[in-house]
Parts: sequence; structure tokens; C-alpha cells
Amino acid sequence: MTSWFQDQASGLRLMQKTSRVQVISVTGGKGGVGKTNITLNMAAAMAMQGKKVMVLDADLGLANVDVLLGIRIKYNLSHVLRGECTLDEVLVEGPHGVKIIPATSGNQSMTELSPLQHVSLIRAFSEMKAPVDILLVDTAAGISDMVLSFSRAAQEVMVVVCDEPTSITDAYALIKILSRDYGVFRFKIVANMVRSEREGRELFSKLTRVTDRFLDAALELVACIPFDGNLRLAVRRQALVVSQYPKSPSAQAIYRLADKAISWPAPERAGGHLQFFIENLLTPPMAEPNVWSE
Repeated sequence: MTSWFQDQASGLRLMQKTSRVQVISVTGGKGGVGKTNITLNMAAAMAMQGKKVMVLDADLGLANVDVLLGIRIKYNLSHVLRGECTLDEVLVEGPHGVKIIPATSGNQSMTELSPLQHVSLIRAFSEMKAPVDILLVDTAAGISDMVLSFSRAAQEVMVVVCDEPTSITDAYALIKILSRDYGVFRFKIVANMVRSEREGRELFSKLTRVTDRFLDAALELVACIPFDGNLRLAVRRQALVVSQYPKSPSAQAIYRLADKAISWPAPERAGGHLQFFIENLLTPPMAEPNVWSE
């Protein structure tokens, strides 16, 4: 056991050499809200501004980033954990130089890795040579332990919601659990597939009316992405709307979102945030004693 802690500490020290990295978790509670599309288009828009962007496909059961982009992958994160290749060998290049870490196939949760796999993952990220300014984590749908762990570990949590009762209730459930049980109190909200900015703001108000009443959480509306047929056309062509139709309403909204996200405060810890993301991901939250029963 002592050896494991020494190995883990050694891996974290290696990570101290990395530059500061902005880590943004993109989640939504409900499936089908356009989370992955927003993640990839946002990543490309950031890369167009000279940022070194990486996307982690964190849907470990139903990975779809490679499908949406029409790219073929040879390795994924499971090969890294088995020691078959390095993280740099897993990386595939997407549009505008965005680097992508393909998801592990299967349902194994990062929170259930063995001590040896913990060390392997920490070392994989610490030894990665590819430079990165921003890491976007595209989580799975739902409120599984895996989704909660990735969101808890990130610096910013961006929740994508659309104007459907199930989307609103699922987003509320996700925010409730993260704020109540995981100590996450700040959330960036993206109103997606809305017909106007006014509709997006009304959608945000529906959500905040409930969260303000029952939760200790601060929500900020950061984007209203319009319903846009151009985005659907881009998806069919396995392309990104910011590349294929850069002047379309949805592309313009995503450009504005990317600009805003780039201006979000950088991690304060000078050693770099990527190691803290991995460390937080692998460290279970400290549960507070439940004195009162509900």
C-alpha cells in the first residue's frame, strides 16, 4: 500500500510541470439535449482563436464523439489503463486541430478503478506531451456516479437544457445532487434549441424559479443556442456547424459562447489544473454526517 501512495505522489509531482488548464464539464441530465454537439462546436470555435483544446469523451458506455465527427479510432482510454499504449497514442485529431480522447467502451466507472489503474491514469495524463489550454469533458446523460464524478472534478460545470419538461426536471435533479452531495454550487446554463433569446431566458427562469427556492446553487445563463436547421444538416454530414455554416444562427451563438468561456477565470493553482482534475476525479467526496432524516 505504501508503494501505491508513493507511485501516486510521484505521478502528481510530474503533473506539477504542466501549464494551467481550464477544465469544463458539459453535462445535461437528460439525453438528446445536444450536449455533444455543443461540446465539439465550442471546442472548434475555441481552437479557431488559437487555443489548444482537448475533448474527453466521458460517456464510457455509449461513446459518440467519433461517430459525430466521422473519424475512426484505433485506441481508447481502456488501452491506456491496460498499459497497451500511451495517452498521446490514443489522441485523435478533430477539426481545427482539436485533440480528442476517445471513450472507453463498456460501463466501467472511473470511480471504480483499482489502485493500480489510478496510478496508470494519473501517470498517463502526467506524461502526455500534447499541449492543452482547455479540456472539455463531454459527460454521459443521466445522473450516474460517473457523470457526477466528472462534473465534481471539473472547474466549471456547464448544464445544457432545452425547453422540455423532462429536460428541465432532469437538469434540476443533476444540479440538486451536485450541490447537495458534492459541494458544487456554481453552474453555467446553456439554453439549447430555443426559437429566440427571449424563449431561452424564459427557459432559464423556469429552472431558476425552482433552484432559487429549494437549492443553494448559483446559476448563470451563458448562452441561448437557437433551433437551426443548419446544425442538423451539419450533423448529417458528420461535420461541425461552426465549420460548415459559420454564419448560421447556431454557429454565431456558439462562437459567442466560446468567447465567453475563454474569458472565464483561469485556475488559481499555479501548478496546473489538469492534475487536480484527475486527482479530484479519483478521490471520493467526503460525505458529511446525515444528522437529520428527510
